[in-house]
Amino acid sequence: MGPVFALDIRYYVLLVISFVVLAVAVYALVHAARQRADAFTAVEKLTKGKWVGIIVASIAVLVLFPFYGGGLLLSLVGTTAVCVYLADVRPKVDEVQRGPRW
Repeated sequence: MGPVFALDIRYYVLLVISFVVLAVAVYALVHAARQRADAFTAVEKLTKGKWVGIIVASIAVLVLFPFYGGGLLLSLVGTTAVCVYLADVRPKVDEVQRGPRW
């Protein structure tokens, strides 16, 4: 009974991770869609349309190939793209729109 139970736990853990990553990706998409287009070029990043397209493609990959299925590598690629947006692009875009801090 041990190995089967361990596989069940692994499935549910990966299912939860998939939903969390998908929710974060949707947040990234909403954030990218709400920003001004010139803010992306002002911080010398890809254009707004390209980032929205990358995030939409990542969401499609995360929906079609969840972590618990056979598409672990594709899920990791989609997750990485969303994380790059959130860690690198989003802070700079927010900063350029907010202006200098005193």
